Amino acid sequence: MTTTETDSTEKMDLRAALIERIGGYMTSHSIGVAAELGLADLLGDGVRGSEELATESGTHEPSLRRLLRTLTAVGITVEPEPGRFALTEVGSQLRSDSPDSLRAFSRMFCHPVVLRAWLGLEHSIHTGERAFDHVYGKDFYSYLAEDGRTSELFNEAMSEESRVAAERLAAGYDFSGFEKVVDLGGGDGTLLAAVLPDRPQLRGVVFDSPSGVAEAPATLERAGIADRCEARAGDFFRDIPADGDLYVIKSVFQDWGDEESRALLRSCRARIPDTATLLIVGSVLPETASTDEPIMFFTDLNMLVNSGGRERTEREFRAMLEETGFTVRSVRLGAAGPLSVIEAVPGAPR
Repeated sequence: MTTTETDSTEKMDLRAALIERIGGYMTSHSIGVAAELGLADLLGDGVRGSEELATESGTHEPSLRRLLRTLTAVGITVEPEPGRFALTEVGSQLRSDSPDSLRAFSRMFCHPVVLRAWLGLEHSIHTGERAFDHVYGKDFYSYLAEDGRTSELFNEAMSEESRVAAERLAAGYDFSGFEKVVDLGGGDGTLLAAVLPDRPQLRGVVFDSPSGVAEAPATLERAGIADRCEARAGDFFRDIPADGDLYVIKSVFQDWGDEESRALLRSCRARIPDTATLLIVGSVLPETASTDEPIMFFTDLNMLVNSGGRERTEREFRAMLEETGFTVRSVRLGAAGPLSVIEAVPGAPR
């Protein structure tokens, strides 16, 4: 191959790389539609033709085949012979019956409500304001409070997102010295449902807003821990339970800006015992960006668009904790699956 041909090939590769990224929203839409249609459930463990899939999903066969071929191009399905498809390991996560299911997560974050808000990204970049409010005239959580179906989907998506981190935290953190774990912003109780079953000495509290904690009793019952774990509804800034010795805050600070996050930490410092331990479980951004972990940077922008929150670096977390009366004991990057674990204790007097 001549130098000219090599240069031309490299240019075409670079061009294709950018065009593929530009078309990222097309990938999202394709996966979202597949999740809505339940195509992964229909495919199951087998190889099936587009005609029978179209009949069962109530879709237009030629168009469904084009969707499935596009999903094959991005690694969700394979096409071992023309017009017949099967799931890849990645695509199997769209199955409702998978223990690693991300079907609800896919439906939520490919949902028109979220995608429409992302159309306001430029507004957020210009102003620093939430694009969601600009697009819908209300904040994200107010929207969910008025839309029960989307709220239910969001809670299910958050449960799916939490599962791996909860399992990794349960397996990797030493809970032996504690008696009562309080999960602040614990939603449907997924985290404590992973932590408590094999630790009969532990009791727990799932604490969240009334809508956030609504599904927790059922989760705790299924996990067999309802007799030693309760769901409490309340306000982060006024009602934090004062009777725990380990407090966990998972994937909460990303939803809020610095002022609100400091207010939550001050509320914790005012309410929790001086002998308690605080665990923050969440993404910790590197000081300089790279291509190594793009998901947390997408999440950071998603927070800007939808909730007004942000992801933070280790240095930013340490500063925020120290300003609000906590001392950081350790930072364990990646200790909870994709998430990190920051352990802190009350420091300065209240």
